[in-house]
Amino acid sequence: MGETNMSPEVNGLPIEITFAPALRAHRGKLLSGKSGPGKEVHAAGMIRQRRIVLDAALRRKPAELKRILIHEMFHFVWVRLGNPGRRSFEKLLRREVQDRARGELGWSAEHLKQALTRRDRVHRTRRWREYVCESFCDTAAWLLGRVERHDEYTLAAVSRRRRAAWFELTRLTRQISV
Repeated sequence: MGETNMSPEVNGLPIEITFAPALRAHRGKLLSGKSGPGKEVHAAGMIRQRRIVLDAALRRKPAELKRILIHEMFHFVWVRLGNPGRRSFEKLLRREVQDRARGELGWSAEHLKQALTRRDRVHRTRRWREYVCESFCDTAAWLLGRVERHDEYTLAAVSRRRRAAWFELTRLTRQISV
């Protein structure tokens, strides 16, 4: 991953981080508990409330907790990045699509990528924009989480290097604003 500073300075207002058992997402709401509707999730970020809720089971998996927390923190960075920064990262992903790069750096981006159509990319649909955001957050978690291997890291090395270079060029590995 190169000479990247892996401990960026984080600036911004406080973000409340809490844990809850058995997290699930259902119809835009975060639920907790072993039974009930919804899809299992590891975490959720509420940008306007400046809150992150993590699944309590992650406390027993420090490396996974770190990776997922970084991912969630970068949702706050994405909002502060602004349109030029977001479009620049999107351009990088468009190049990957042209190069037919398969895989991703996390499940959250991977499952969205697999559902994309040409129309999504051409018209910058909500599905495309959500993929770009999730890919950005998964890339940050891969880059800053210092976990070399993970089952969810399926993106080719050439694309990983390009993404790492993008983060370095934008200085997001040195200083981030949340």
